[in-house]
Amino acid sequence: MKIFLDTADLSEIRRAADAGLIDGITTNPSLLASGAGDREPAELFREIAEIVDGPVSAEVVATETPTMVEEGKRLAALHDNIVVKVPLTEAGLRACRQLRDTGIRVNVTLCFSAVQALLAAKAGATFISPFVGRLDDVGQDGIELVAEIREIYDEYGIETEILAASLRHPKHVLQSALIGADCATLPPKVLYQLLKHPLTDVGLERFLADWETLGRDL
Repeated sequence: MKIFLDTADLSEIRRAADAGLIDGITTNPSLLASGAGDREPAELFREIAEIVDGPVSAEVVATETPTMVEEGKRLAALHDNIVVKVPLTEAGLRACRQLRDTGIRVNVTLCFSAVQALLAAKAGATFISPFVGRLDDVGQDGIELVAEIREIYDEYGIETEILAASLRHPKHVLQSALIGADCATLPPKVLYQLLKHPLTDVGLERFLADWETLGRDL
C-alpha cells in the first residue's frame, strides 16, 4: 500500500520524503490555507512536486464544470507530478471525464458511499478518496466503505486506485492495508505514530545499556 502525506507543510514533507517514508502528497484548500503562508498556491504546489517523487494532489476550488476543467488544466501544467483533485459531485465527475480525456490524472475526493465510488470510476477517476474518519464521526463505519469499494472494483476489474483518506490513527492505516486499499493518506502525526512501539524503545535502551558495559567504541 502506498503512503501519502496529507499536508501542505514543506518542512513535514521534506522530513518524510528524506526518510523515504512516503509515496506522494495530498492537499486540500484547508491545508493550503493553514500551510501556504505568504506563498502563492502555484508556487507551493511546484515546490512540493519537486520534493516528492510521486503524485501530488492539488484541488480545484470552482464548483462548475467549465471552471473546474480550466483550473485543473492550470494545476496539471505546474508539474508532471500534479494530480488534479475534484469533488464527487455531478459537476466534478463531468470535469473528471474531460480532464481524463486530455490525459490529466484526477483524484475524486469527498467520497462517502460505494456507489459514489462506482460512478467516479466510470468517469475515469485515477484515484477515489473515501473519507474514513468523517464517516466514523457520524456513527458509520468508514473502513467498511473501503472494503465495499475494494469488492466492487475487484469484481469488475476497475483500475481506479482506492486512496483511503481522513485516517485518524494507526489502526485506520492497518485496516486499510488489510482490506486492500491501494493508497492511504495520513497527517504527519499519524505517520510518525506508525513508527512507535514501546517494546522497540525498551529493546533499544537495553541493547545500548549492554553495549556500555563493554566500554568500547564500535
